[in-house]
Amino acid sequence: MSLEADLLIDRRRLKRRLAFWRVAAVLLGVLALFAVFGPGEGVPGGAVLGRGHVARLPVSGFISDDRRTIEALDRAARDDAVRALIVSIDSPGGSVAGGEALHAAIARFRAHGKPVVAVMGGTAASAGLMVAMAAERVLAREATLTGSIGVLLQSFDASELLARLGVRPETLVSGRFKNQPSPFQPLSEEGRAQLMRVVADMHEQFVAIVAQGRNLPLERVREIADGRVFTGRQALALGLVDAIGGEREARRWLAAERGVPEETPVRALDVRSGGERLLEWVVRSVTKTLVSEWLAVDAPRALWQPLP
Repeated sequence: MSLEADLLIDRRRLKRRLAFWRVAAVLLGVLALFAVFGPGEGVPGGAVLGRGHVARLPVSGFISDDRRTIEALDRAARDDAVRALIVSIDSPGGSVAGGEALHAAIARFRAHGKPVVAVMGGTAASAGLMVAMAAERVLAREATLTGSIGVLLQSFDASELLARLGVRPETLVSGRFKNQPSPFQPLSEEGRAQLMRVVADMHEQFVAIVAQGRNLPLERVREIADGRVFTGRQALALGLVDAIGGEREARRWLAAERGVPEETPVRALDVRSGGERLLEWVVRSVTKTLVSEWLAVDAPRALWQPLP
């Protein structure tokens, strides 16, 4: 093998050694950041290390009690780099508990003195409307479907079908309402009354959230809280939304009324935990270092030449 080839091999070995120590330095730096900022706040990739921005929270599909989203909102509320929140809603609804939890998290965000604007998309009904009620300002498209203020509890009765099939279920309960409702037997009048009591209480909670969020009298909200839906234009006339528009109009309002310039960047709310963001940053940093040090070495052209 020629002397030039030997030199190239030695050079590659030296580069690999340097790469190892550089990767070690990156890992030490990550551990230092982790020790300073902790596992949940200010880790690499988070907002603390970046410049100020507006957070965007997309709310779509079925709204449930999502712990990761709630925790992300609470982190953003404490993050000085997050100047405002835009809640982008396109959802037909979800569970009452899910809407309540998200509504409460947005209210806590506002309690830190940061503005919140809700922007309704094609649909923002039921729990989607409940979430919007926590915002300082609510915008909707003219054709947005919203409203549907109400509570739904569904079950089914398959007892006749089971009887035709010769199947007879046996149920042991600790009380006469424990199996109400049940798909294996008709709903009793007493059971129906008990379930309606629960539905009525959750409905009253929903009405109170709308009344408080929109500063409307309870009786006025009860008049429209029969489950009907409204277009964005109808919702505006009823006082359920503040204006017709989308995210552009939301940014203009934030600039004019809350001093958040329109050129402030918008970032999607990161629902990952601090540990997950830290792990991703470590993997990305180490991979970048390895690629640049191992693969970006000058090709040993002498090794491609036939040996003498």
